[in-house]
Amino acid sequence: MNSAHDSQQRSDAPPILGRRTLMGGSLGAALGVGLLSVAAPSPARAAEAATRGFDPHDWESVRAQFNLSDRYLHFSTFLLASHPAPVRAAINDLRDQLDADPPTLAEGFGDEDRSQQVRAVVADHIGGRREEVALTDSTTMAISLLYGGLKLSPGQEILTSTQDFYVTTMNLRLRKERDGTPVRTISLYDDPARVSVDEIVGKIVRAITPKTRVLALTWVNSNYGVKLPARQIADALAPINARRKEADKVLFCLDGVHGFGIEDVKISDLGCDFFASSIHKWMFGPRGTGFLWGRGDNLNLVRVTIPSFTRAGYYAWVDDHAPVGELGAIASPGGFHSFEHRWAVPSAFDFHNAVGASRIHQRTVSQASRLKAGLSEIRGVHVVTPQSPALSAGIVSCLIDGVDLDAAVQRLRADFGIIATTTPYKDSHLRFGPSITTFPQQVDQVVKAVAKLR
Repeated sequence: MNSAHDSQQRSDAPPILGRRTLMGGSLGAALGVGLLSVAAPSPARAAEAATRGFDPHDWESVRAQFNLSDRYLHFSTFLLASHPAPVRAAINDLRDQLDADPPTLAEGFGDEDRSQQVRAVVADHIGGRREEVALTDSTTMAISLLYGGLKLSPGQEILTSTQDFYVTTMNLRLRKERDGTPVRTISLYDDPARVSVDEIVGKIVRAITPKTRVLALTWVNSNYGVKLPARQIADALAPINARRKEADKVLFCLDGVHGFGIEDVKISDLGCDFFASSIHKWMFGPRGTGFLWGRGDNLNLVRVTIPSFTRAGYYAWVDDHAPVGELGAIASPGGFHSFEHRWAVPSAFDFHNAVGASRIHQRTVSQASRLKAGLSEIRGVHVVTPQSPALSAGIVSCLIDGVDLDAAVQRLRADFGIIATTTPYKDSHLRFGPSITTFPQQVDQVVKAVAKLR
C-alpha cells in the first residue's frame, strides 16, 4: 500500500548508497566526475557556437541575439527576460541531454556538482566566494529564505520601508505572525522625484534603535524607480555597529533585483550583509534562476528551511546530525529544479561580460535619462523617477493627468506597438524599462506616443 509513496520518494531523493562506501567518498566522487564527463558536448560550446558572427560592440548585433518580436518596442523585458542566443543554446543543449538520459544527469549528486560551478560564476561576478552563494529559483525564493530563516533574539526588530515591494512586506508580515518578530516601517522619502541621499540616509539612521537587528530594503524600487544609495547607507551603519556586540549589529539586507545586471559595481562593494536577486531580469539569464548572497559567514545566521540535495545533506541524514559543509550549498533548496535553466546560468554571465558591464550600464542609464527628460517636457506628464543616475537605474515611472493607466498600456501596445506596464502597487504608475534590447530612437518614439495619449 506504500508502493506509490516509496516510488515517489526514490525519484525525489539521492540514490540510497551503502553508508560505508558513501562516507568513504569514492562512490560520491565517482558520481560527480562521471556525471560531468557524460554530459558532452558542453553547454558552453553550444553557447559559443550560437554567438558566431556576434559583435558584442555593435548594439544592432546585441539586439539580434534576442528573438523578441519586431512588431513591438520592448520596454518591459525587465519583468521576465527574453533569452539571448547563447543562453538559448545552452538551455537547449542541456535539455536535449536531459531528454536523452535524465537519470544520468539528474540523479545522484550531478546537480550539486554543476551547481557548484554556477555558484562560483555568480560569486565571481558579485565579488564574493562560492560558499557565500545559495541558488534559488527567484528573488522571491531568496527573500523568503532570508527573512523567514534569519535567527533573531527575542525583542530584536526588523526595520523596513513603506516603499518596499510585496515580497519583502509580506515575508516580514508572515515572520511577525509566525514568530512575533517586531517589524517597524518608515518612509524613506516624501517625494521620489526630488529625493536626496541625505534624506534617505538621515531617515534610516534616525529610525534605528538599540533593538534594530535587521534593515530590510530594496535597492531599486520597482514603483518609483528610486535607487537607494546602498554604499552610503552601509557607511552610516558602520559607526552604529562599531558600538554594538556582534549579535546586535544591524544586518543590512537588500532585494537587489532591479539593479543587478545594470549597475557596474561589485555587489560586495555595496556594503550590504545580504543580497537577493534573480538572474532572469536585467541580466537576461535563464528564467527561473536566482540567488541569495551572505557576506562571509552570514548564511550561518539563516536557518535552513528546505533541505539541500547535497552530499552534506545526505551524510547528515545517514548519520543523524546537522549538515556540515559549504554554507551556500547547504542553504540552496533541494528538489528537482529546471536543471537545464540553472546549469545554463554561466552562459548569461558570459554574454553580459562580452558586451561589457560598463557599456551595459551606460546604455541603459543613458536611455533612461533620455526618456525621463523627454517625458518631463510633456504637459500633464509627471515623472516620479529621480532624474539623477545616482538615485535611479533603468526603471522610469510616470503619471499622466486624466489618463487611466491600464488604458494607457493598452493604447501604447495597440496603437504604437510599445510594450509598457503598470506597477503592481496601490499607488500605481505607468512604467518603462529601456535596456540593451532598445535604442535611443525608440525612446524618442515612446515620448511621442505618450504625448498623444492625452
